[in-house]
Amino acid sequence: MSNNLPNKPNRNDRPERFGEIAKAMNDFFHEKPVRGFLQSIDEFFNLPFATFPVSVKSYDREHHIVAELPGVKKEQINIDVLNNSLTITVKNGEVIIEEDDVHKVYSRKNKMQQMSRTITLPQPINEKKVKASYNDGLLTIIVPKLPGKKIHIIND
Repeated sequence: MSNNLPNKPNRNDRPERFGEIAKAMNDFFHEKPVRGFLQSIDEFFNLPFATFPVSVKSYDREHHIVAELPGVKKEQINIDVLNNSLTITVKNGEVIIEEDDVHKVYSRKNKMQQMSRTITLPQPINEKKVKASYNDGLLTIIVPKLPGKKIHIIND
């Protein structure tokens, strides 16, 4: 009586086949353009998604807004006012140049990062009276409160 079942693969063949597949996958992920694509994804997810800390204190005549911006230069900070909102934006741009042995540029990256925070106050802001100062990584903004108009209630 003959056995018509296919021959069972030799168990020694399996690790070799798996090793070939693993090597092919490894080569695939370490060659261009996949390697460059994966590196750009890594760089994207390594960017700081957190914004900078901001505290707002309200006093009788003014609001004090303090933003912690360590390592930021004054030129990188922009403050915009619209109605009763104040937006602080920090832009950081840098150029990364990689050179070969003969100092010929073969890679140039322009990297731009931007973080912003918007603070909404309970009343309109007069941008002409807003004062800002930057010292030792602390941005301090003083926003005067606008005097409200009193409405007198009369008896009927």
